[in-house]
Amino acid sequence: MKSKILILDDNKSVLTALEMLLQSEFDEVYSLNNPNNLISTIQKHNVDVVLLDMNFKAGINTGNEGVYWLHQIQKLDPTISVIMITAYGDVELAVKAVKEGAFDFILKPWDNNKLLSTLHASMKLRKSKIENVSLLKTTQTLKEELKQSPQILIGQSEPMKQLIKMIKKVAVTDANIFITGENGTGKELIAREIHSYSKRNKEIMLSVDMGAISETLFESELFGHVKGSFTDAKENRIGKFEAANKGTLFLDEIGNLSLSLQVKILTALQNRTIIKLGSNTQIPIDIRLISATNKDINTMISDGLFREDLFYRINTIRIEIPPLRDRGNDILLIAEFYLNKYINKYDKHGLKINQKAMQKLLKYKWPGNVRELKHTMEKAVILADDKVLNEDSFTLINNTINLKSDMQNQTIEEMEKEMILAYIQKESGNMSSVAKKLGITRQTLYNKLKRYDICS
Repeated sequence: MKSKILILDDNKSVLTALEMLLQSEFDEVYSLNNPNNLISTIQKHNVDVVLLDMNFKAGINTGNEGVYWLHQIQKLDPTISVIMITAYGDVELAVKAVKEGAFDFILKPWDNNKLLSTLHASMKLRKSKIENVSLLKTTQTLKEELKQSPQILIGQSEPMKQLIKMIKKVAVTDANIFITGENGTGKELIAREIHSYSKRNKEIMLSVDMGAISETLFESELFGHVKGSFTDAKENRIGKFEAANKGTLFLDEIGNLSLSLQVKILTALQNRTIIKLGSNTQIPIDIRLISATNKDINTMISDGLFREDLFYRINTIRIEIPPLRDRGNDILLIAEFYLNKYINKYDKHGLKINQKAMQKLLKYKWPGNVRELKHTMEKAVILADDKVLNEDSFTLINNTINLKSDMQNQTIEEMEKEMILAYIQKESGNMSSVAKKLGITRQTLYNKLKRYDICS
């Protein structure tokens, strides 16, 4: 054990014996023969374990002093492990202290091996409590950040009005939601909007990009693992299902899951329990599930690539997000939003978009949807030399790469594949540059290369 212990006993011979025994077991050993400086010593040295005598005044054996100081320690830091020291005749008092929150008690004279074993166990508990407190603080911080930095759903077009109406209607239920739409339409933003209107909005919403998780790490990421369950499992880990308990879990790109992984998700949803990798213990889960994909799930089911029973589990309510090209003047509203955002970020105040540039933005088909518009506005602000953004300030895809065919006659997946191929050629096969130009991560790019059978 590498930690700090404080021994409190009015018998100096007891203090000496314990100091000698424990100095090789702990980094630092402190001792006191009266409790007057107990709290200040704990605070000063950040003590992990306290060995606490039950009685300090001669002739008084009620044990009340020990219980009193136990309570003071608990008020100061409930994660500290307290072990009571008592004589054989005061076992009932020690048991009372354990009921009051002490970790355990030892009898005078003590057995060294038993004492060390008890201390080892108390340190494990101390570490576990600290980890739990840290996790709770992290979770609370995440919740507060989400409250302080709300996402904004922008749009006044008829398709968006209908979408917002649907969101408000289904959010108050606990039904599983399935969001579909093209790349870049804002599926996670819609999921967060649903969460914000739901009964679980005071709890956390966790997002998982299913396309970015490898099969080997899937169970660990989603369900957690116990220490030693595989080579690199050096600590216990909580999975996303357990971390999102009482809140919302958003599974993005669920259409990218292999059939074997789909079974694992289905089992968890059917049983409402998960089992950590390397464990046999079932852990109950209470989540609101929201899933999303840009794939044609019905075709995937017909082709045997997606389980129909899983589809029915996740598809209680289906929400289709309209593409940006069908949202009319929402394009300008979103452009203005990101213009102001990047004006502030890059300190380029006073920038405006002229009328011809607005018309150019409105006429463009936006195959990358809102994500593409966001990156287009950021690039325009960064490169702006004047106070006015004109037509030439916006370099759109069909002006920078040569697409082989008319985009209006293609499916979304055909356009996406063609865009990727065009950028690979333009960037001479530099995948980092291709991913950056497309506004996606390298992992997502490699997933798409695999999906479209493009050799990298």
